[in-house]
Amino acid sequence: MKILYYAGWSLTRLVSKLLFRIEITGTENIPPTGGFIIATNHRSYFDPLLAGSWLRRQVYFLGKAELFKNKLFGWVITRTNALPVKRGTIDRNAVKLCVEVIEKGYGLTVFPEGTRARGVDFLSPKPGIGIIATQTKVPIVPAYIHGSNRLKSCFLGLRERMGMFIGPPIPAEQVASFPANKEGYFQLAELVMSRIKEIQSQMRPAK
Repeated sequence: MKILYYAGWSLTRLVSKLLFRIEITGTENIPPTGGFIIATNHRSYFDPLLAGSWLRRQVYFLGKAELFKNKLFGWVITRTNALPVKRGTIDRNAVKLCVEVIEKGYGLTVFPEGTRARGVDFLSPKPGIGIIATQTKVPIVPAYIHGSNRLKSCFLGLRERMGMFIGPPIPAEQVASFPANKEGYFQLAELVMSRIKEIQSQMRPAK
């Protein structure tokens, strides 16, 4: 594990547990070996940190290409497993990087909505996760993150608790059953979002 990745992993776990009393469930749903995708809702810049830090396996995540323009910051986030992606289009190079990471046996964090949902629970999913998943044919693990955009409310767990709830994976065989075309990409993305919403409805964080 990279030194900066491990440092960020440790600090995020410490802060989220001590200051926000984060509740974590379902870690047993993460495949013990091989590449996989973990797909979560997206409401805060802290989501990639939370999604990666509470898994026992090393994962990569996508960051908007603009973040890599600053050489120092780009160097730091590259060493914490960030992969650059151009937003607003299907970035073929980013897809290639994601596929390579998964094929090497790592996990990849994907936000199906493509950007942060502000003022609403969820946005409509983009086809990106479908494109990556149909190429790699690996399990997709849905997860719901609560409270990452409500830090004041979650501070010390006084009003509500931060949480990450991990659901059962969509098996590789089911992922492989979706056609590698536009319709198939959107259908798979919709399935993933429905699983995330299901987790939200069933596993409300303690308040």
